[in-house]
Amino acid sequence: MKSCLIVDDSRVVRKVASRIAHELGFECLEAEDGQKAYDQCQLSMPDAIILDWNMPIMNGIEFLEKLRGMDNGQHPKVVFCTTENDMSHIQRAMQAGANEYIMKPFDSEIIKSKFIHIGLLENES
Repeated sequence: MKSCLIVDDSRVVRKVASRIAHELGFECLEAEDGQKAYDQCQLSMPDAIILDWNMPIMNGIEFLEKLRGMDNGQHPKVVFCTTENDMSHIQRAMQAGANEYIMKPFDSEIIKSKFIHIGLLENES
């Protein structure tokens, strides 16, 4: 089973994203900030990461830059999931190594379509 790490300082967002990813066939782990996510990736590199931008301790961009520098850090498909919707934030995320970008609030169809687009899921239709 593929794994997905949900990184967000909101417990509610983590739970919703975990439920959606689980329904899509992923084993889910959660982290409430970039440092905890980085520590988790050192233990076991996930296949997918749903990543918030604004978090305490280490934000999403800082985490993503550290992730991409790790051994096997290019493996996970990273979907930024944030309220930051201006073009400069989107470009910054993509330059740091994000594979996709979605806006909050999100639903299962949005996550599923992004996971299909970046090759994490097969398109059943």
